[in-house]
Amino acid sequence: QVQLVESGGGLAQAGGSLRLSCAASRSIFSLNAMGWYRQAPGKQRELVAAIRIGSISYYLDSVKGRFTISRDNAKNTVYLQMNSLKPEDTAVYYCNAVVQTGPYEYDYWGQGTQVTVSS
Repeated sequence: QVQLVESGGGLAQAGGSLRLSCAASRSIFSLNAMGWYRQAPGKQRELVAAIRIGSISYYLDSVKGRFTISRDNAKNTVYLQMNSLKPEDTAVYYCNAVVQTGPYEYDYWGQGTQVTVSS
């Protein structure tokens, strides 16, 4: 089991930057994956970026080249650096951790942090 606490959301202008942090209650070194999802009003939650064991990363096409996911194992924290923000990036951003327990994977979620980008 793992608890996740996000921080760093807020209001930014188009073209600006924000950095989201997700602090985990346990070591993230052995987690199968950690990532960031977002959900805009009236839309489904979508995977924005993820980093798996072996540092394999994934990015949503619309954020490639603008967002960077990274991890600090010593601080049990994952970051999402968001540059060149666009109004369409406005959403609640959720941190996610995938934990392997026996043959199964379980998802854990943070409470979410609001990101609002003004034009």
